[in-house]
Amino acid sequence: MNKEEKELIPRYGTVNFEKRKYPRFNIDLPIEYSRSDSIINVGKVANASEGGLLLYLPEPMEMGQYFKMKLFFSEGSEMNIIEMLVQVVWKEIQLREGRGDYRTGVKFVYISPQDLEKLKYFISKLSGR
Repeated sequence: MNKEEKELIPRYGTVNFEKRKYPRFNIDLPIEYSRSDSIINVGKVANASEGGLLLYLPEPMEMGQYFKMKLFFSEGSEMNIIEMLVQVVWKEIQLREGRGDYRTGVKFVYISPQDLEKLKYFISKLSGR
């Protein structure tokens, strides 16, 4: 049995080890994104980590696609906006047309050092650190 065949064999059991580099935290925050400079779309973030985000978007994205994004969240009475460039690393296969809310996984390609600090602080508050 070669390596590819072994990967196709289903694994059974009750233990599910997290293989991600950074832990993920469930959130529900609005985003704006654009694939070009002229059209701005809206979506939401379902979970976040220091490495990437799970997004719900109104349209399908292509694997490897880059786009600009703004994440909005409030801290106390202050509204924060984090701007970033992200890349699509996975997408959910849409089983029915017209369903909307395409699940899309993105990784961070570029975030300014200031915005990265805001994100890390926000995530640390979610984790209770």
